[in-house]
This record gives sequence, C-alpha cells and structure tokens, in this order.
Amino acid sequence: MTSFTILDGGMGRELERRGAPFKQPEWSALAMMEAPNIVKEVHQSYIQSGSRVITTNSYALVPFHIGEEVFKEQGRILAVLSGKVAREAADESGTDTKVAGSLAPLFGSYRADLYQADRVEELAVPLIESLNPYVDLWLSETQSLIDEVTRVKALVDKIDTDHKPFWVSFTLEDSEPTAEPLLRSGETVVEAVKAMQAIGVNAILFNCSQPEIIGEAIQVTQTVLSSLNANDIQIGAYANAFPPQPKNATANDGLDELRADLTPPAYLTWVKQWVEDGATLIGGCCGIGPEHIAAINEFNKAD
Repeated sequence: MTSFTILDGGMGRELERRGAPFKQPEWSALAMMEAPNIVKEVHQSYIQSGSRVITTNSYALVPFHIGEEVFKEQGRILAVLSGKVAREAADESGTDTKVAGSLAPLFGSYRADLYQADRVEELAVPLIESLNPYVDLWLSETQSLIDEVTRVKALVDKIDTDHKPFWVSFTLEDSEPTAEPLLRSGETVVEAVKAMQAIGVNAILFNCSQPEIIGEAIQVTQTVLSSLNANDIQIGAYANAFPPQPKNATANDGLDELRADLTPPAYLTWVKQWVEDGATLIGGCCGIGPEHIAAINEFNKAD
C-alpha cells in the first residue's frame, strides 16, 4: 500500500469537547471570536495525532452562521485570525504540516436550494483575500453543487497569484438510497468530476457524509479520472459521524446527535477501504476527533 496524506478531523465538536464557547448559529466561529487559543490547541492536537494538513477554522465565517452585519464588520478580521492561528500551529510543530484554507458553502451546509450565484463574489472574496497569506492550499469543502465551486475557483485564480493547489470536497446525498452517487443538489458525481477536471482542481474529495456511501463515490471518481487521463488529480475522503441528513437539513437549529458506532477502529475500517480504492488524502469531518486521526496514523505508518 502506498502511504497517504492525513488530514485533520472535525473542528466544531472538538472545540465543544474542550469547553470552548460553542452554540448555534455561530458554531465554530464563536471560538474564533472568543477563544482563538483553544482553536490553536485543537490544531496542535491534530498535528500531534498525525495530521499533516490542518484546515483553517473559517468554515462558519459566513452570514449563514454569524449573520450579515457581523460578517460585514468582522468577517475579514476573523478570517485573518483563523489563518494566523493555523499557520502558527503548523509552523511551531516542527513538522511538515500544510495549512488548508477552508472555503465553506457560502449559503449553508447541505442547502443547495439556498444558493445565490449573484452573491458568491461578495461573500467569497473577503475570505479568500484574508486567508491567502497564511495558507498552503485551498479546500473548498462540503460543497453541494457544481456552480458554486466553479465560481469560487475562478475568484481564487484571480486573487492567489501564487496559484496554490485547489482541492474541492463534495458532500453526498445520504438520506436515502440512490442509483448512483449524487451531490446534495441532485447532480451526479460523474458530472461533478468532469466539471472539476475541466476547471483544473488538484484534488477531489468527499466529506461531511456517512462513510458508508463515500466508497462508491471514490470508485466512480477513479473511473472518470482514468477515462479523462487525469490521474494526477488526487482523491480523498473525510466522513462525518452524523446519522443520515435529509434534504431540508437546517444546520442552525441545534446540534446533531453523533453516531456511537464510529469508534476509531470502526472508522479505520472505512479508511482502509477508501485507500484500497485509490484515495490518497484521508481525514475526518464532524465528530471525528484526534483519537480517530491517531488510529489512521498508526495504520499509515505500519504500511
């Protein structure tokens, strides 16, 4: 087995577990406002567990979570701080850890129905400009539809003159069985992979979905990329520990319960399958913590 790159795990639940300020609708943004030191501790914990890519705590720095006024007044300040904190954690670790700039869905997780194409530039540019000096790569994550990623990638290409790697991670429909892997918008993974290859992404991942459905998406991605002679595009996965999420999921209504069965050994079972199927970027999303990353790291080292 070829070794793979280990990403970090979920930020929000780990902040909550450590006693950081944490509530809806601000989610992980509240700790960025009131306890950035605990955010740094979480980054450090993941690095110590084996992560070699950590993600900025900028996911919730959008109006959907912090409101329109706070975004206008503090969005850039908080995004800069999220970049600085992650950069410090990586640089002080004595490891070759990269920092990924998290570019979240601008209108809410899982909610392709709330998408507003005419506001993408207004909301994305402050985040991209603020994170750019601190990150080694971009991670457009938990994306539900193709058009948002395409527009954000075009903005990154204009702003980031260093042309850092751009990774995209899609969230998959997992509330009901589907004939083939689908994004939460209803678009197919096949369509998404072809579109991402066309705009020049460096990696395609799947996250914030149940581990049970990610494997098929990886297999489909591998097949499509091979057909396009695009095997230089990496494939990755970082699942969550939520039960299935319905189409009308309302991320700000309360904290979702976590599955008790996704222990580190259980999660590692899925990781092994993803790696066998061709994934080279592996981490965890909501509810997957440092102990899961440590188990993945032990497996990676053993092989």
